[in-house]
Amino acid sequence: MRLIIIILIISFLSACARPVGDLGRAKVNVINDEILPSIGSIRALASKEAVSSLNKTDEENEMQDRVWRFLIAPHAKDWFFDIVVEWQRTRIVPLQNKKFAVDRYYYFLKNQDFSSSRVRYNTLSRDISIDIKTVPSVFASICAVREIDRRRDVAVNAITSATQQERIAVKSRKIENDKYINWFVSALQYRYDSYSLALDRLLIETPHEEARQVDARLSEMAIDIERARSRSFCSSQFRNNSALGTSVITSRFQDDPFSQEIIYKK
Repeated sequence: MRLIIIILIISFLSACARPVGDLGRAKVNVINDEILPSIGSIRALASKEAVSSLNKTDEENEMQDRVWRFLIAPHAKDWFFDIVVEWQRTRIVPLQNKKFAVDRYYYFLKNQDFSSSRVRYNTLSRDISIDIKTVPSVFASICAVREIDRRRDVAVNAITSATQQERIAVKSRKIENDKYINWFVSALQYRYDSYSLALDRLLIETPHEEARQVDARLSEMAIDIERARSRSFCSSQFRNNSALGTSVITSRFQDDPFSQEIIYKK
């Protein structure tokens, strides 16, 4: 009971969501980066979850920072559940693979007072493009962490003086890293589903030619999704359809809603 009270007080003081600095990067502060994670570790241990005492490598810190960018969406007024993400990141609550409603991003776009209805398509296309450009660095960081996990496993099994506590810590860190990776995969899929639904709704509400560009960006993102779901983070061929054994998703335009009427001159 005392721990719950402390958690509530600290969370209230920290305003729950992790502060964001320039360029969408996390802003370091004592409460979100030291106090809350410490309390979260205590809760996780009490719940018999995997908690490793090992120091984090540079690769693990980088991966978590890069993944975190896909877990939030400060530009869209918490359509991505920033508060829930922070509670889970600091382990105040268990990491849950909850299925959130995918229409929140669409309603964010719908409720913005844009000067033109076409700007919604441009905003959607821009957000997808930013994700596409950022994915490769996340994949690379995940690949680096997997190599760290492999080296730890080799070391702890080769060094005869390794203690049982160290063996448990190595195993626990692998579980922690895998959870972060799985969290990223779920977040990436949620973004794709949200963007896709937003395009469908915009096509019905304000059918403009800009939908073509958004559809093309979604086709690119679909390749990232398949690679993430297959856990092919270390593949040397990026966005090569033959390497994935797939093809770009078929356009949603079965009929061309933008074909121009032919006007014959007299």
